[in-house]
Amino acid sequence: MSDPFVAHLRSVLGDNAVVDDVDVLDSHRNDQATFCVAGVPRVLVRPSTTAEVAVVLKAASEFGVPVVTQGARTGLSGAANATDGCLLLSTARMNRILEISAEDQVAVVQPGVVNAELSRAVLEQGLFYPPDPSSWEMSTLGGNIATNAGGLCCVKYGVTADFVLGLEVVLASGEVVRTGRRSAKGVAGYDLTRLIVGSEGTLGVVTEATLSLRPAPETALTAAATFLSIEDGIAAAAAVMAAGLRPSLLEFIDGPTARAIQDHRDMGLPADVGSLLIAQSDRGARAAEDVARIAAICTAHGAVEVAEASDAEESRMLLEARRLVHAALEPLGTSLVDDVAVPRSKLVALLRGIAEISTKYDVPIYCAGHVGDGNMHPNVIFEPGNPAAEARAMEAFGAVMELGLALGGTITGEHGIGTLKARWLEDELGPVGLELHRRVKKAFDPAGLLNPGKVLR
Repeated sequence: MSDPFVAHLRSVLGDNAVVDDVDVLDSHRNDQATFCVAGVPRVLVRPSTTAEVAVVLKAASEFGVPVVTQGARTGLSGAANATDGCLLLSTARMNRILEISAEDQVAVVQPGVVNAELSRAVLEQGLFYPPDPSSWEMSTLGGNIATNAGGLCCVKYGVTADFVLGLEVVLASGEVVRTGRRSAKGVAGYDLTRLIVGSEGTLGVVTEATLSLRPAPETALTAAATFLSIEDGIAAAAAVMAAGLRPSLLEFIDGPTARAIQDHRDMGLPADVGSLLIAQSDRGARAAEDVARIAAICTAHGAVEVAEASDAEESRMLLEARRLVHAALEPLGTSLVDDVAVPRSKLVALLRGIAEISTKYDVPIYCAGHVGDGNMHPNVIFEPGNPAAEARAMEAFGAVMELGLALGGTITGEHGIGTLKARWLEDELGPVGLELHRRVKKAFDPAGLLNPGKVLR
């Protein structure tokens, strides 16, 4: 029997944009998060324009069908996972860079544009789009906006929200609203743009974004330092920031993760490494001076070895260790990636606490992250298919978030809530804050059809 909802979508969008093949639907059910349930979708649509998205949402509203918007599905929180009977709205075909203006230093893009593609396109015009999540070669700008993604450059440049000037958004009703502006300044009304950034598809579907750009940075140079302890590495990072230096990248890798990287690929890391600090300056002619100062600070704080890059190729090689974290941990078991951020002054307490949690729940926890802004990514590793190990891993995962909150931090610095962290959101927001979130959700989406069950439980 023909599904009347699917038949209606085909009548207004055409067969090419509407998919109900069971195998295709199954392949689009989930993102890359662990421990996140994915339902069975009803249909997948692939609109190409804002007008088509409006038609889809209007139809979904009329038929009472929930809508889950998806980009590249590289997320780590389950925010793009299907719910039973939902419509999956893929933005993959909305992949055009509509404008790059060197004069205004803005780019106007559709949500399906891949982050790296925009970065390369603006670089050709001497411009720079800083947000660079680790998945930047695959993740789309719409997904980055939905989760307020961060990346390696956050320590100097900030997260996605800091570069979104305005949005075009289709509401659950099918109405289209434009938020923000193109100008560098603007304070009229409530900041709906900031509200939508990071809302994970629960308030509307972003169909266009006006993004702020920067002049392209000059040549970047890198320094890497190894320490015998976690404490020495964290102390060195704190001293770098306290010295008034603003590195374009400041990354931390703990000893167990560094040894896993060395086992995966020979990077010359010593067997007794306690932590590894990687810093970068993109200040061109002054980069060498910055790197020398960072190296001196690391030496003063107990670094046993410091390497300073003299050119871009050496810088790339020193950064390779940080980029190998995922590949190095993958053979060790299933990884449950946490994403807590704390004040930099609390990083030692966080890492000591993580070690205690690892012992308490008898699960290995490997930790790397963006030490410059206090955002750590503890990876809880467990044996797949072992229910007891999975249960301990999930308990440890929750304990890490509770520790982060106790230290004055947050349960997510850049991955978002999705379904993975929804149960802990009230712990951070408090009951009044959570109720305000629910009221905002209801104002945008009265019937609760947009990404139901995500962020707010």
